Amino acid sequence: MIRLNVFIQVSAENRDKVLASAKELVAASLKDEGVVAYDVFESSTRPDVLMICETWKNEEVLAAHMKAPHFTTLVPAIEALAKMKLEQFTF
Repeated sequence: MIRLNVFIQVSAENRDKVLASAKELVAASLKDEGVVAYDVFESSTRPDVLMICETWKNEEVLAAHMKAPHFTTLVPAIEALAKMKLEQFTF
């Protein structure tokens, strides 16, 4: 399995837009084949930090997810408004 932790640092003025896009991404991604878990979290200590935590069955389903229309439209929209940092773990 593959776990991705995507940290998102966003300004106060863009936070609502980014969070809405992240929630839309989560809702669509939960329908993707091979997804084990996918959710967005808000930091309780830093209002400028969000995190998307996702788990995939294998590299093939993750690659398909990254080509899906919801990914190719929503991720660039988030990146245009915030900084993203990715951590990937295989287990």
